[in-house]
Parts: sequence; C-alpha cells; structure tokens
Amino acid sequence: MYINDLIELVNPLHVSRTKPDGDLLAVYQDSRHVTENTVFIAVKGHEVDGHMFLEDAISKGAKVLITEESYYTDAKGVCVMEVENTRVLVGKLAQAFAGNPAKKLKVIGITGTNGKTTTATLVHQVLCTLGEKASLLGTVSKKILEEELDSSLTTSDPIELANDMKAMVDAGSEYLVMEVSSHALVQSRVTGFDFEVAAFTNLSHDHLDYHVTLEEYAKAKKILFDELPSTSTAVINSDDQHGAFMLADCFAKKLLLSFGTDQNYIQSNTSDGLNIVVEGNLISSPLIGEFNAYNVAQSFLICKALNMNSSSISKALQSAHGASGRMEKVELDSAPLAIVDYAHTPDALKNVLSTLHQVKEPNQKLITVFGAGGDRDSLKRPEMAKASEAYSDNIFVTSDNPRFENPEKIISDIMKGFENTENVKKITNRKDAIHAAIKSAGKRDIILIAGKGHEDYQDVEGTKYPFDDRLIARDALELFVKGGI
Repeated sequence: MYINDLIELVNPLHVSRTKPDGDLLAVYQDSRHVTENTVFIAVKGHEVDGHMFLEDAISKGAKVLITEESYYTDAKGVCVMEVENTRVLVGKLAQAFAGNPAKKLKVIGITGTNGKTTTATLVHQVLCTLGEKASLLGTVSKKILEEELDSSLTTSDPIELANDMKAMVDAGSEYLVMEVSSHALVQSRVTGFDFEVAAFTNLSHDHLDYHVTLEEYAKAKKILFDELPSTSTAVINSDDQHGAFMLADCFAKKLLLSFGTDQNYIQSNTSDGLNIVVEGNLISSPLIGEFNAYNVAQSFLICKALNMNSSSISKALQSAHGASGRMEKVELDSAPLAIVDYAHTPDALKNVLSTLHQVKEPNQKLITVFGAGGDRDSLKRPEMAKASEAYSDNIFVTSDNPRFENPEKIISDIMKGFENTENVKKITNRKDAIHAAIKSAGKRDIILIAGKGHEDYQDVEGTKYPFDDRLIARDALELFVKGGI
C-alpha cells in the first residue's frame, strides 16, 4: 500500500508534510512487532497506551505513525497522521493490508455468555460434514480447514484476525465460524468486515469485573447486532430475556428460536442424547441437556441461514459431538462417571448440574468439584456456590486458575454462598480435590469437574503449569478401579 492510498483509507484530521516513498508493507499496533517500512497505529488500551511507544516504533523502521494525539518527529521519512479514534481504524487497516480476506469468506459470528463454543463447533462440524470448506476461530480451537492451531483468546485482535482470515482464504476456506466476545465488541476487534450470520445464545452474570453492570454487558453484546447490514441474518434465542433487546435497532433478517411451540420443542433429553424438533425438523444429537438443545437448535438455524438443506443439516447434527471439554465424559469400566465441563459462571454451572440431576438415576449421587478464576469477577463466586448446592449431593471447592490472587481468598468468597456446608469440603490443591471426589464416589455415581474444561494448564502467578482435568480424572479413575484410591 502506498502513502496516498493509506491517506484515502484513513481520512485523517491532519497529515504531516513528510510522505515516505515506496510500498508500506504492514500495519502493527504492538511496537515490538514493527519492522522496516510499516505503519504503527497507536491505540489507547485498557491497560497500556500505544502512544507511549511511538519512538520505539520509529526506531524499528515504522514510516507512518497513526495517532489520536498531536505528535511531532524529526525522524527522516516518517509521516504522522492524526485521527479522532485509532481503535476503530485498526480492523479496517488490517483487512486492507491483508488483501480484504473477509470479503472472500462467509463469516458467522456467535456471541453470548454460554454456548458460544459449542454452537460454533457444531456449525463448523456440520459445514465440514456437508463438504463445505470451513475454518473455525474460538476459545477451544483455531482451525484453518483441517489444520489446528493454538487459540489464546476467544476473539483475537484485528491484525491477527485479518492475517488468520488471509491464511484461511489462501488455504481454500469459504466459511469462517467464529466466537465473538463482549470484550472484542467493545474494543472494536471485529470492525472492518461484515458478518453473513450473527447469533445470540444467552446472557447471564459474567465479566462484570470489566463491564461493571449486566446492562453494560448486554449493550456490549448488542453491538454485534446493531452493526449488521440488512443483507445479513440474526439468529436469536428469543427465550432468553435479553433476546428482544438484541433485536432492537437490528436491520438484519431475523430467525428466532423459542422452544415450547408446535414448530420447536424438546422431544426427549436423556443421558444418551437429545431429540428435538426445530421448525418441524426432527434432530437427534449425542449432546445432553436443555442448554445443549438450544445450542443444537441454533446451529441448525445458522446453517439454514447459510442456505443449507434442512434434512442435510439434521442428518449432519446426528454425528456432531461439539467441543472438547464441554460435558466431556471420562469413563472406565467399574468406576464412577467423571464429566469435565468448562462451566465457570453461575448460569453455566446451574445448566450443567440441573441437566445431570435430571438424567441421573435415583440411587446415583452427583458430586461436584469446582472453583473460580482469580483476578476476575468476584461477585459470581457465591452465586456459583448456590448453583452447586441446589443440585449436588457432595461438593469439593478447590482452585481454578488463581492467577495472581490468593486461592484461599477465592475459596473463602465461594464459601459465603452456601447455606449449609455439611456436605462441602475445601481442598485448595485441584489435583487432590479431584482425587478426593472420585475416592468418595460409588461405582455408579457421577462426578462433575467444572471450570476448566478443555484447558491443559493451571495459571498460577503468571505461570501456566501443565494441568488437564481430563487426565487427572482418568488417573484417579484408574486408581479407583485398582483399589488404590
């Protein structure tokens, strides 16, 4: 991209007289990545202000600085552009430098407190089963067609996102299914391109350490639907109390999901799976639980919005197993059943536990192991205790990812939510808690290990130590069978 093209794209309030010659190769918002003949855009972040690193960007070869503040440099060949808001420009610039890959993809965005990962994974699995070339971006997995890469954020920054999209297009992708977090929406990480389909799963208590109030959290989610063009489709869970709010001022076509009608209802929900009817179509799924009925149904409607055949979607969903670490069974013969799930909010924990409570037999105990993340919304901790107490026979409260917070303090916050602690044990070490829970169980009991799901680490004071609930549970079950636990 040449300087005059960049000026036309940015439409700055002010441009310095210096105009660099030659092709500008890339745009960066992290000065550590800047190389020769590139553009550095200074963004005021939640914790760090990019304007502090303008000199660093120049020293590494940046030829254009885009800022929100007046800035002068006598560095040779460096152009300074002043704009009103750098953050909203990053996505637009990132797409342009990457060759506008989003225009070559049908992008499906899914937002909500719970169900994003499962719904996105189901849609991706259906598309692949139907022979479509689809990629996936989310909490658990980043997939460029069949290639799986590490995924560090639910929704990456606009530059990484544009580069991922380019890689997907280069690999032959025609669809991108992605989770869209509330943080990403507020921070304009998904600007610069349109969504073909956007879906809202639900909204409940989470991330209030960032958004402060549930109202602000809801407004953040709503941004996705406010910005949809009329050519897009919004798929909304209208059974959620915030569904109507998401649709206000939304100009897209609308597909609404509401169970309990002649066209949409749950036919059966057992430990073997679900049978549901959506718009008159019978869908069988290996997933269990009412909350998964919504995920499966929304996956169906999303694929329908992409003009897929209804009977083909239904058939593909029969073998779609969803995301790892979501109601994932860890089982051995002659041992209790362990289920690992990512549930880390009060509503998610309630959904999982109520489902297991419904499908378990009268003589089975339901044992829960859970904690809460450190340096996150502390108000949800006692609420998680209430959710676990409502459905569990025995409870083990332990560490999750304490991060830089004292795990004993986190556990203390959780304990405040219990009305009766007679069947509650505190074991700070998560491995010990999982082993103790399985040791306490009978052969036919169910142990839910909640909070970390697919994660294969535990974050303690900035270090991520290897830790996988599924592996720990399997080791404990093997000891149980051998009689050593």
